Amino acid sequence: MVVQSELTKLGLHPISVELGRVELSEDTLNDVERSALKDVLERFGFELLVDRKRQQVEQVKTTIIELVHYNTTAINVNLSAYLSEKLNLNYATLSATFSELEGVTIERYFIEQKVEKAKELLTYGEKSLSEIAYALDYSSVAHLSAQFKKITGETPTHYKMHYQRRKTIDEV
Repeated sequence: MVVQSELTKLGLHPISVELGRVELSEDTLNDVERSALKDVLERFGFELLVDRKRQQVEQVKTTIIELVHYNTTAINVNLSAYLSEKLNLNYATLSATFSELEGVTIERYFIEQKVEKAKELLTYGEKSLSEIAYALDYSSVAHLSAQFKKITGETPTHYKMHYQRRKTIDEV
């Protein structure tokens, strides 16, 4: 809502404003408009992405975040097929670009997001470890526990007993 309001204040006409993406009715922006837009976005902690590779990486991140954190059903997808279909891009290209710019693989980023979601669910205490493993599409509690420990250095049970500060989604 903030982004949409600020775009309107700049005299721009947003068609849609979604997580990580804005579509304007204007075909192009002149240098002054682009600079003003960049300044406004940065003031609110956002950035203007004009590099195509950076846009693809942000689309991958946004898609994974939506899948892991905002999906109301169990995650049961082939990640490469899901991303290719959702973004309408070749997975090999997405993977190479993501690794080049982020320094980690898409799969590692996906696992890190799933671990953050597991931490959130453990913190709430409303689901058992088995339910969390199922919701996050782990083959077993042992598989979830192994990945959790690899990322955090501790087991889910230890984490739950000694709650630690979670990372925000964009810090992952």
